[in-house]
Amino acid sequence: MPPQSILRSQLLAAAVALGLSTGFSIPAALADQEPCIGNSAAVTGPAAFSGQAIKMGAEIAIEEINAAGGVLGKKLRLIQYDDAGAPPRGVDNTRRIALADKCIAVLGGFHSTVALAQVDPVHEIGIPYMGVWAANTKAIENGRDPNFMFRVSAKDKWVARFLVDEALKVSKTGKVAFFYENTGWGNGALPDVKAALAAKGKELLAAETFNWNDQDMSPQVIRARDAGADVAIIWSLDREANQILRSMDKASWKPAIVGAWGISGNLGELAGPLANGVRVMQTYSFLTPQSEAGKRLLAAVEAKTGIKDPKDIKAPSGIANSYDAVYVLADAIKIAGSFDWKKVQQALYQVSRDGLVAPYKPAFDKADPERQDAILPQYYLLTVWHDGKLIPLKGSPYDK
Repeated sequence: MPPQSILRSQLLAAAVALGLSTGFSIPAALADQEPCIGNSAAVTGPAAFSGQAIKMGAEIAIEEINAAGGVLGKKLRLIQYDDAGAPPRGVDNTRRIALADKCIAVLGGFHSTVALAQVDPVHEIGIPYMGVWAANTKAIENGRDPNFMFRVSAKDKWVARFLVDEALKVSKTGKVAFFYENTGWGNGALPDVKAALAAKGKELLAAETFNWNDQDMSPQVIRARDAGADVAIIWSLDREANQILRSMDKASWKPAIVGAWGISGNLGELAGPLANGVRVMQTYSFLTPQSEAGKRLLAAVEAKTGIKDPKDIKAPSGIANSYDAVYVLADAIKIAGSFDWKKVQQALYQVSRDGLVAPYKPAFDKADPERQDAILPQYYLLTVWHDGKLIPLKGSPYDK
């Protein structure tokens, strides 16, 4: 190896070690970005289905892009890391993706607690982040300028308005209870839900919180029941929502239920018939009429998984969001004419395309802090659990 190459390798190794331990970015001279996208997501643990969905959607998009010639004459590739829903691991993965792998962008995962922790390292380093699931409002509306956090997913501020609208439609009394997990995601949603209700001239009748792995939600359920609520908004993961439903059953309380998409993974398996009729916000379903891109993606998913019935595909929103996000990133690279982080970050505001989930015209708007989010709320979709499957509410047995 030539002496200058040896020196460069030594400097790079030292810079990466420093970056991984402190969070500082490496010198620009050593930061020539590679045509790769790194994903930090939960591919183990109770939310492993989410990381697998994100990985699948991204891989299929990359395969299509590469089959069409790649980007700037180079083939894209995906590098996957497991964060298991743990914020420190998400931070470490962000630094590895940027400083060791030198990828062009970080794809975000399922957990908002991880996304919130990634805000600082993303901006210390200056690498574009593209969220594809975690919906916490502040993760993206973080006050940074320039802002390197983008999202092709839902946003809790908008999800809260969507779910409040649906809750009031099914409520006979307008009395709403809110069950939310005691995490950055759940606590961040509480003011969003209160604000959405206030805009309708309503207040929360009950706000009940819980921790991960809590086994009995009876006290929270009984307080909400006795307060007189006839509809519950649930902001949790499947595991805890299962306990909420079982506690409701024990308390002989049967409110209408609408939920954020944390309960879109395996609630039907965990809760069985108790999940029937639980409405869940989504961004995509393979059970609606499909565009040509949707048919192509569905065929690819079926080929990769062996699944024959679209009802059996878990986390379709995660698959579709990551699929669109990769195409948006590829468009930005082409516009930038470079794999440089700063140039790609600026080019993201110029992307305009008809996506799978929604039209992105433009994908983002630099002048509007709310528009670091690409999927507008009019493209959200209401689904419902029925016999262990998550299906569109429209045309379902619960469509009244």
